[in-house]
Amino acid sequence: NKLKAREEAMAKLRNRLQQALLGFADNGMTVSIKNGKVYVSLSNQLLFGTGSTDIDKKGKEALLELSKILNDQTDINILVEGHTDNQPIRFATKFKDNWDLSVLRSTEVIRFLTQEGQVDPMRITASGKGEYFPIEKGDTPEIRAMNRRTEIILSPKLDELLEIINE
Repeated sequence: NKLKAREEAMAKLRNRLQQALLGFADNGMTVSIKNGKVYVSLSNQLLFGTGSTDIDKKGKEALLELSKILNDQTDINILVEGHTDNQPIRFATKFKDNWDLSVLRSTEVIRFLTQEGQVDPMRITASGKGEYFPIEKGDTPEIRAMNRRTEIILSPKLDELLEIINE
């Protein structure tokens, strides 16, 4: 019963996120549930310019809306994953490779959420997946664009789940 209640709480969280972020759906934002976790996927079109770690104005608006919900929902952990396409970085930049770019983008999102959105930094983890976890494999511009994203993954705190299992 407690596990079912936890699943229902995550579904309610997904619905709340979808409603709050509805205005950003046309700009490349989706909310879904996979494996008991809520995934907020933000396309690079919404967050970043090509080869940049600077968050765009529309992306900042979306992250501020998201931070309101994260601040109300203190019983979840937050993982921010950066993802890139499979195109190598072609010109000399401050990034060594796509993996480096993906990590730096996730830390920029975390920095914004904690500083501007006032989300507790003890609840957030940064991660970069580079090009290694594509949504779809392929080499068309559309597929590459789909794979360039930042995912904010919300999951129940494991200590609470362990308590449920141990009871």
